[in-house]
Amino acid sequence: MIEQVRIENLGVIAAAELDLAPTFTVITGETGAGKTMVLTSLALLLGGKADPALVRRGAERAVVEGTFAVAPAGPAATRAEEAGAAVEDGELIVARTVPAAGRSRAHLGGRTVPHAVLGEIGEQLVTVHGQSEQLRLRAPAQQRAALDAFGGEDHAALLAAYRTAWATAVAAREELAAWEEAAGVREQEIAQLRAGLARIEELDPQPGEDHALREEAGRLGNVEELREAAGRAYQGLTGGDDVTGPGAVDATTLIEDARRSLEQGADDDAALGGWAERLAEASYLVSDVATEIASYLSGLDADPQRLAWVNERRAVLAELTRVHGPDVDGALAWAERARERLAYLDGPEDTAEKLRSRVADAEEGLARAAAALTDSRRAVGERLATAVDEELAGLAMAGAHLSARLTPLEEPGPSGAEAVELLLAAHPGAPARPLGQGASGGELSRVMLAIEVALAAVPGGEPESRTFVFDEVDAGVGGKAAVEVGRRLARLAQGAQVVVVTHLAQVAAFADRHLVVSKHTPGSGDAITATDVTSVDGEDRLRELARMLSGQEESETALRHAAELLERATVQR
Repeated sequence: MIEQVRIENLGVIAAAELDLAPTFTVITGETGAGKTMVLTSLALLLGGKADPALVRRGAERAVVEGTFAVAPAGPAATRAEEAGAAVEDGELIVARTVPAAGRSRAHLGGRTVPHAVLGEIGEQLVTVHGQSEQLRLRAPAQQRAALDAFGGEDHAALLAAYRTAWATAVAAREELAAWEEAAGVREQEIAQLRAGLARIEELDPQPGEDHALREEAGRLGNVEELREAAGRAYQGLTGGDDVTGPGAVDATTLIEDARRSLEQGADDDAALGGWAERLAEASYLVSDVATEIASYLSGLDADPQRLAWVNERRAVLAELTRVHGPDVDGALAWAERARERLAYLDGPEDTAEKLRSRVADAEEGLARAAAALTDSRRAVGERLATAVDEELAGLAMAGAHLSARLTPLEEPGPSGAEAVELLLAAHPGAPARPLGQGASGGELSRVMLAIEVALAAVPGGEPESRTFVFDEVDAGVGGKAAVEVGRRLARLAQGAQVVVVTHLAQVAAFADRHLVVSKHTPGSGDAITATDVTSVDGEDRLRELARMLSGQEESETALRHAAELLERATVQR
């Protein structure tokens, strides 16, 4: 909803601040006072076209700023955050600057944005009805959404089931089409998979074989270097036959001498005994290593034939892994996936037949869901027409009739198998015509009010608080009908924010907040007329209602009538 609107240098308004009630706010004032500029300011905040002629004479620019309350996780806040705007404590600041010369600027939550973004935000928050511009239900898609919203939870469940069935059918059709269109590519893929698997089966690589062969090739190609390194180690550990130099001592002997020396002193200090035990373990370990080295040396023989075979095998495996994986294990994993893919492409079951069967089942399910949704929409349309007709009867449009026309589509779409269009017969005997045709702006505003009141009675409502702005809703009505207009606006305001520009005291009396637009013309001929917007209450409000009733705000009769209107409005709300 809109919490506040600040206006500077817009038309006849030099500066004004409008604090709107969260429920029902009415804006009144004499003709020509500048009420239109208030509506124009809202239009600018909602992304409307900016005209430099709107700038107050003598000013460089006009500025309109609005504070909107938005649900933190609602669609408006989400879209604003996508645009880079800041939403703080559930408040979104929207601003529009219109220079006297040049292009206008739009700001959203502290960020400059295209004015179209303001329009997207506004669609989520504000509905404008007036001046023959019925934004909410202008398009057939919006009319369909309104009818679906009136259907309640049971209808919503049918709509959700239809959308699921439609998505399932579309996915099944696309999968079958892709299968059929890719027949040639599929045959080529089958041939490639089979060739790759045949090569892998022919080579029969074992897990980790390439890594093992690399180690073996390194060993066979460096026999002499390895024998020398292992021989020196063996000599150092055991003092074997090849130990060079007189008096050379091996590691085993040194460790054993150290152990015995520690054991001799262990009787006097237990710490030495612990070290002796550890050296005994070291002696066993050195002996084991020496034994393994001896075994390694005995089997370390040059084998040119084996080396040649290993290198040849490695080359073959390298060629395989270049095509099917980083190493042999990767190639074996590819083979497993290839077998699964072949089973799908060329398995024993006819995949195409399965896909066709799936499409048939999905189409059958879609047809059932579409029929159920169509039947429900027809019934909901009749209920909506009855509810709106009842509202119209109290809005000086007795005999007017709303109807919902369902036109089958050539192909079911994501929202149903038919187009939905709301038609209006403005009076008995008149042909039913699409909304907006064959009705005046005032009549159309009242039709929209009747529809909004009917929709507001449905549990669930809008995903976040919505603002309704009505202009001309009182055109062509008066007396009892005007009271009924006011009562319905008050009823709508029980679940939404309502802002109304009106000339009728009967309507204004139902408001929770009353704003008056008044102009002041200085005596000097060169001075610019200024407009103020003030909130009135108590005696000031009575005088404004009296002015609206008789044109004489000080008339005792008019004041009594105004007081009676306020009292009745309070009782009838």
